[in-house]
Amino acid sequence: MKRIVLLLAFLLPAQAFAVDGFSVEAGNGMGTDMARAGIQWDWHKAWFDNGSWHLGGFWDASIGRWHGHAQIGGNQDITDFGLTPVFRYQRNSSIFGLTPYVEGAIGFHLISPTHINADRKFSTAYQFGDHLGAGFRFGDKKQYDLTYRFQHLSNGGIKEPNQGINFNQIRFAYHF
Repeated sequence: MKRIVLLLAFLLPAQAFAVDGFSVEAGNGMGTDMARAGIQWDWHKAWFDNGSWHLGGFWDASIGRWHGHAQIGGNQDITDFGLTPVFRYQRNSSIFGLTPYVEGAIGFHLISPTHINADRKFSTAYQFGDHLGAGFRFGDKKQYDLTYRFQHLSNGGIKEPNQGINFNQIRFAYHF
């Protein structure tokens, strides 16, 4: 793993490391609380711009922690590393100081360990994380971002059992 990171560090241009923002999020679902922090790199692209709305996006790299509290017992904490390309359909101008958007993504996650309680087991450390969300940007420079997300993580049927987990999340981001 260290070799891959070093290889990417030498191959990517310096601006690829310029972080555009950071985020914190919290949520829960299926007898589990979660918290996550992340950094983002904006794609600086605007596709399908019709004058009012456009499609853009960003890379989201995150690290998080899940805490199991199910009544069944055997609860554990899981560490979650994620990398997700997020597509966002966003209004070009503000309404009452708010710029609304909807977003969706399918990303890659590594978790350890691979079970959260006695009843919910993930057979692989590798998980897909998809989410749908809605929110708005605000502030003088649209530097703040507040989102509701529904996220599902599972191994996509790579190996059984494939129980997966769902989270309802609130995310706050600051853009530089």
